[in-house]
Amino acid sequence: MAEYESSHHNYAIPKETALQALNTIIQLHFEKTLEKKRAVDLQKKELWKLFQLFFLFLALVFAAQVQSPRLQCRHCWVPIGLLTLAHLIFYVSVAQTLRCINGFKYQRRCHKLTLGLATERLRQIRMRMSSVVAGGGEDVVRDDYEIHYQEPPDAYFGKFKRNWALHFGFLIIIYMFMVSSSVVVLCF
Repeated sequence: MAEYESSHHNYAIPKETALQALNTIIQLHFEKTLEKKRAVDLQKKELWKLFQLFFLFLALVFAAQVQSPRLQCRHCWVPIGLLTLAHLIFYVSVAQTLRCINGFKYQRRCHKLTLGLATERLRQIRMRMSSVVAGGGEDVVRDDYEIHYQEPPDAYFGKFKRNWALHFGFLIIIYMFMVSSSVVVLCF
């Protein structure tokens, strides 16, 4: 068994095969990077649509409060309850969309790191090929053409946490503004 493991780790293939394998890896991860970029862009468009609809709804609620002669201070719980419910629904929608965006961004970063490593290995093999005399039928060792999926460091997640904090801080400020403006419009 030990003999198999030692021969398995020293497995070598012709350079042309290694180059083809690396080119395939590079092409795959390049396509995946573009695919994730498109997915992030679609989710961002969806997020903007959500924001637009939400602010339209807030404008309608505010306009209804201003123009209604029958709403008084004792009725302020109705628009505040409606605003609270709308904010909760919007919060859940934004949370789901941001979760998708962050997942796609993470996957895209992984593909970019793997793409970079594969490109570097390809460059190294080509440099070795050009330095060897033209007749060199030298083989490539497994470690030179085998590329493992790369992941970013844990610090990369801090970027996502800041993004979440920014969006939800904004939502809390909008909620406080809408509740206070409802009270001012109806009670003063």
